Amino acid sequence: MAISNLQMMNDIFNQHDMKKWASSADLEGAIDFKDFEGTKLSPTEKNKSFSELLATQIMDVNSLQKEADVAVQKLVSGKSKNLHETMLAVEKAEIAFKTMNQIRTKVIEAYREVMRMQV
Repeated sequence: MAISNLQMMNDIFNQHDMKKWASSADLEGAIDFKDFEGTKLSPTEKNKSFSELLATQIMDVNSLQKEADVAVQKLVSGKSKNLHETMLAVEKAEIAFKTMNQIRTKVIEAYREVMRMQV
């Protein structure tokens, strides 16, 4: 089953109780995830689900792409003479997009791996 859109991914995450699954798994000797709780997350982000955080990050990448487009349009039209700021906006948007694409690839790989597991 391929994930074709964000709603489909949300449905998959909502169907499975990840905390219950993780607590039932035998993780003795594995990484202690308590060390990672609350690191670099604001109080509002702590209450969000993974799918909500992912959607927020996708919207952030989209806004960076739009800002880069506006910067290029201003440079081309002559409203802005600052080439450096335009290039910074374009590079920032490119890096964010490449990072999002790598995360997407890793999520799909993890999903496929979980689907291959025999229960």
